[in-house]
Amino acid sequence: MPRVAFTTFAILKKPYGNPEVQEFDDLTPPTFDQAEGSAGFIARAKEAPDQSGITNFQRDWGAWGKFEVPRFYTGGRTDDTDSRASTLSLWTDLQSVFTFVYEGLHRSTLSRRHEWFLKPEWPSYAAWWVADDTIPTWADACARLEHLHDNGPSPYAFSFREPFDADGAATRVRKAARRGSDS
Repeated sequence: MPRVAFTTFAILKKPYGNPEVQEFDDLTPPTFDQAEGSAGFIARAKEAPDQSGITNFQRDWGAWGKFEVPRFYTGGRTDDTDSRASTLSLWTDLQSVFTFVYEGLHRSTLSRRHEWFLKPEWPSYAAWWVADDTIPTWADACARLEHLHDNGPSPYAFSFREPFDADGAATRVRKAARRGSDS
């Protein structure tokens, strides 16, 4: 059964370690924990253990491939200059990733993105379908983000606003009812 690959990409206003973006950095581990506990979550790109003291660009990401960033990245590649925030994950279906993105801790963090990130002139995420035995790579993620930017949504790379199903047909995702509301 096909699965959804999902990548996010943003550029912090300041490199990691700067007090201006520290709160975002502090919220990252609990947000990852929430993703991993979400319905429909399969896996996310994680560096191999025991790789402290080297940058994301140097770490071993196993089956997820060599770490790469899309051409939109203008920041540095050292621990002192790294200012990109990016993720790559696998989900059972589009609705599951949509629900995670727009509920809970991720939603509240997303609502504060203007505090920490440069205003993007590129897509901040992309989704695409992969075969059930495929693990997307960082290079795949970059290609999909760049394609979405250059060509708009298609079955190759799409957004929640204009999603496609596993067969390549246009589809929709349901907005989750907000907790505590009557809608």
